[in-house]
Amino acid sequence: MARKGNNKRKPSPRKLAEQNGYKSGFEFKTAQLLKEKKIPFEYETSKIRYIVPSVEREYTPDFFLENGIIIETKGRFTLEDRKKHILVRRQHPELDIRLVLQNSNAKIRKGSKTTYAKWATKNGILWANKEIPDSWMRERK
Repeated sequence: MARKGNNKRKPSPRKLAEQNGYKSGFEFKTAQLLKEKKIPFEYETSKIRYIVPSVEREYTPDFFLENGIIIETKGRFTLEDRKKHILVRRQHPELDIRLVLQNSNAKIRKGSKTTYAKWATKNGILWANKEIPDSWMRERK
């Protein structure tokens, strides 16, 4: 049976907040309370800087070849792993760390066009698919 009269729904607290320039219903409700009590306030008018403290970590590479090449084998290459490799390379440019990817055509995440191989190449990392190339093992430093 159809309802008579005004069929418009009352906006959700979130929608009402957004319409009034707030990010959440709770923020909007708090602002309304302050206004009702005639308390002067400003909303998100300043920023406070802070530094996330650094955390010292350790990385244990998989294989160290006699010629100084370090081999990291990767089946699954997570975002955390990729971040770690970028940080290690920036902080230790003297190390020759190379990747051997179980599947170089695997995507870095679902729906991405970037493969593990493309990511490695883009970041200047030497990589091989499935096994260590003989040339790496014979390479002299």
